[in-house]
Amino acid sequence: MQKTLESIIYEGSKALGITLTKEEVELYFKYLEILLEWNEKFNLTAIVKPEEVLKKHFLDSIAPLPLISERKPRAVIDIGTGAGFPGVPLKIAFREIESMKKTSVVLLDSLKKRVRFLEHLITELRLDNINPVHGRAEDFGQQQGYRESYDIAVSRAVSGLAVLAEYCLPFVRVNGIFIAYKGPNINEEIREGEKAIGILGGRITEVKEVKLPGMDQSRCIVIIEKVVSTPEKYPRKAGMPEKKPLS
Repeated sequence: MQKTLESIIYEGSKALGITLTKEEVELYFKYLEILLEWNEKFNLTAIVKPEEVLKKHFLDSIAPLPLISERKPRAVIDIGTGAGFPGVPLKIAFREIESMKKTSVVLLDSLKKRVRFLEHLITELRLDNINPVHGRAEDFGQQQGYRESYDIAVSRAVSGLAVLAEYCLPFVRVNGIFIAYKGPNINEEIREGEKAIGILGGRITEVKEVKLPGMDQSRCIVIIEKVVSTPEKYPRKAGMPEKKPLS
């Protein structure tokens, strides 16, 4: 069973154009063990089969790594990180990329129980330059030190692009990018979100479809470049982006 699981992560990462070391793979398995242990009490993920966690959480999270490494970011923020996806798997994979070893990662989530899990996880994995933060994107997106302070924002949250852009683009510095992880049928969502993205200072520059190894479905990676500063009134107060998406 262990060899089968190792094959999933080694072969899957190779199919994505990523080379993982033995140490990194060991960290993913330790992450898996801790996640499943805490999940029994805290309901962190509905995906509990080890092979499914490896494919649907870990491999999915690192799918944009080649694109991210090209930009050599100094600071990355994961908005609505949940149980650490995609931020923690990305941080693990950064370890063997010389230009990324010192890249800082912030994991922002609005639920305290998830932040407690992430604090424990990071301690157990002995990861450096990665910090869980408890709070809402609407609040932190207005705070000095967070607003327009990141080279890259990432999010696997399920909200539509218009809503996600309001949560995430305020964190991105001009010339940085926001990477949205979306499902395969994205065209209508892009049409509905393009105006909002423009209002927030962004522009969709690429939509990359990625076939996830060992899975039938594909993943769309939407790349949104920050071309001008986000107007000061965005993000709006907590709850407003979801209740009244920009259009």
